[in-house]
Amino acid sequence: MKDSRKPTPAEETIAQEAAQWVLRQDRGLSAEEQDGLSQWLAADPRHRAALAGHRWGWEELDRLAGIQTSVHAVPDPDLLAPPQRWLAPVLGRFGLWAALPLAAALAVGLAFWRGGAPAAAPARVETLSAPLAGPIPQHILEDGSVVELNRGAQLAVEYSPRERRVRLERGEAHFQVAKNRERPFVVRAGGVAVRAVGTAFDVRLADRSVDVLVSEGRVRVDHAAGPRPGVRVPALDAGQRAVLEWDKPGTPAEVTTLTDSQVEERLAWRPRLLDFTDAPLGQIAREFNRHNTVRLVIGDPELAGVRLSVSFRSDNAEGFVRLLQSDFAVRATRRGDFELVLSHEKSP
Repeated sequence: MKDSRKPTPAEETIAQEAAQWVLRQDRGLSAEEQDGLSQWLAADPRHRAALAGHRWGWEELDRLAGIQTSVHAVPDPDLLAPPQRWLAPVLGRFGLWAALPLAAALAVGLAFWRGGAPAAAPARVETLSAPLAGPIPQHILEDGSVVELNRGAQLAVEYSPRERRVRLERGEAHFQVAKNRERPFVVRAGGVAVRAVGTAFDVRLADRSVDVLVSEGRVRVDHAAGPRPGVRVPALDAGQRAVLEWDKPGTPAEVTTLTDSQVEERLAWRPRLLDFTDAPLGQIAREFNRHNTVRLVIGDPELAGVRLSVSFRSDNAEGFVRLLQSDFAVRATRRGDFELVLSHEKSP
């Protein structure tokens, strides 16, 4: 039965906010906006679902707009105009409940107009990467799954109607998978395949091995060729880690169970909010350095004891340094690519 329930004012507000975040993501987020998006997503579980839905609607309409470059006759120019001209007002006024049916109707209508019933959509490949320095990028995939890329990582997303496939090409990534039992989520790294339905896990690709850590739920890890005859592939639960030599298909996984502190240390690269109350700068710098490749070095020993009350995202080095410079008269001097030396600002 079709749900004819009118969205509540709170749901309409969430839909409008999600639409605005999609527009900002489309033109690129600044470090401050990334902080804002993380805080908005954490404030209400409905935010993540709304953002994923609007992201899907935006990308679907954007794909439909591209059809106009491959056809010879266009029945209505406004129908295939770039979605920026009309999608934002629709999202802003009616929210997700209008955008998704509209995208689906257009997809079916255009398929029939071009010559019959719609064929199965081919898998699209999207490449995502992270810089060697700077904020950790977070990507919300079309199904609502979230992937965070450690610095220098790169992966390719290849979704099809039957399977959600991701290929980790280098580095490390953390996945928070949206549940869908009919459409498995598979991460391939080297010669290893990690299979999940709805869970959270981390995958690190090295020269000869793949390291998988499960932080929530359960996954299965094995060589991409599949289980060897007579060999049972164990499932990994939360807190368990498996290391496979991907260039040796006959080698079984080495499975260990980590303590909570070991899991936290292993995932320290993931961004989080660091909150300090009356803490010495030396302690703040040490905690900051646990989460970053860019390290803070205290050049003046007396600075280590300066006490601060601050909150900042763990991967936002530039924002924290700006705060020190503007509010605490601290100078930051870059030394090489991965060190910032802190010293007292000299009076003119």
